[in-house]
Amino acid sequence: MFENETSSPAIAPASIVNGNLLLGIIFSPPCTAIYDSGSDVVDLTPANFDRLVVQSDSVWIVEFYAPWCGHCQQFVPEYSKAAAALKASIIGVAKVGGVNVDEHKALGGQYGVQGFPTVKIFGADKRKPEDYKGARTAQGLVDAAFSALRAKVNSQLPGGKKSGGDQSKSDPKDMVELTDSNFDSLVLDSDDTWLVEFFAPWCGHCKNLAPHWAKAATELKGKVKLGALDATVHTSKAQQYDVNSYPTIKLFPSGKEAVDYTGGRTSGDIVNWALDKLSENVPPPEIKQITNKAVLKEACEEHPLCVVAILSYILDCQSECRNEYLDILQKLGDKYKKKMWGWVWAEAGSQLELESALEIGGFGYPAMAVLNHKKMKYSILRGAFSYDGINEFLRDLSYGRGNTAPVKGAALPKISTVEPWDGKDGQPPPEEDIDLSDVDLDDLKDEL
Repeated sequence: MFENETSSPAIAPASIVNGNLLLGIIFSPPCTAIYDSGSDVVDLTPANFDRLVVQSDSVWIVEFYAPWCGHCQQFVPEYSKAAAALKASIIGVAKVGGVNVDEHKALGGQYGVQGFPTVKIFGADKRKPEDYKGARTAQGLVDAAFSALRAKVNSQLPGGKKSGGDQSKSDPKDMVELTDSNFDSLVLDSDDTWLVEFFAPWCGHCKNLAPHWAKAATELKGKVKLGALDATVHTSKAQQYDVNSYPTIKLFPSGKEAVDYTGGRTSGDIVNWALDKLSENVPPPEIKQITNKAVLKEACEEHPLCVVAILSYILDCQSECRNEYLDILQKLGDKYKKKMWGWVWAEAGSQLELESALEIGGFGYPAMAVLNHKKMKYSILRGAFSYDGINEFLRDLSYGRGNTAPVKGAALPKISTVEPWDGKDGQPPPEEDIDLSDVDLDDLKDEL
């Protein structure tokens, strides 16, 4: 569990000492930040919080801390590692910040901070941040950032739930009432993935969970189905799944054994946990040839990043050679599928404006660049166009070690419409026979 330190220092700050303000001011320890100016953890204050966090399109992980807090001090190395890893891993769409609550008590109070450190994730709905309850490690924080990003991206899909306004409301029809008689037909015999709550009507925790469960059912509509079964009435299924406490939540993947739910109790926790489980079975992306503008637009505008490969001209690298490169891209697409990147390729010379905008091709072919459409920035593969070379390049990008440059024109370039590759070897154009019957050879000799 992510435990918070709520005790004050030996000599408390003035705000904690009732009726002894002057003494608190004189003897309070100095309010100094625990992250230095060179840290990747952004220093957040009332003056910049709304602009940087609330009004931003980025996902933010924010730690509310006190400099005297021992847990906060111990957390600094891991929190700093997470900040460094996320700084450019997805090129600016996930950021890490810290609020010194000793200096900015009102900001801490605004978000209900009662202990230190308190970490909140500002994701799809910035007005309703969610408490981070994961491991106090860099990996746990990075995983939470990607979960929040995934939820945010899903909310932007057609039919997806949007953040804010009426979209935050739940529809009671989205949560299914389960019984002993309908459980098998609806859940076990279904091709859908189900999250099922086994509850008792008298259970206080179940009552607290109810609105979050209903909201999660609405947010996950079309992706994961949520149901609830009164275990005090429908005892057969409760006994079958060893339900002995309430609420008990289990995931029922299509065609697989039930899995215990291990997430938190807010709607955001439920949604993120379910989407994480779904992503484990996400199919690898299709490596699409750029045959028109729509292909590139879908790959780059609808994904956090898009990987653009420019493969050699077919006469320089015939079908066997090209398929080897495409196989490498497919394997890497599978490896990085949870990142939800778009993957596209084009033949050298077929999309010259794209090559120019991303400054690839000048080092020879094949070549590669990774584009962040939102930022209109890209990174170029400088190493070998091989599985290991590309994997190292993508891994470095994931951990913020890639160099970026702005896209020329700050927009996707013009894309030519071309015929898709037929999978065959290239054929050189036929040589034309030259008719010399009308040529005066003597005159030709004189000219030469």
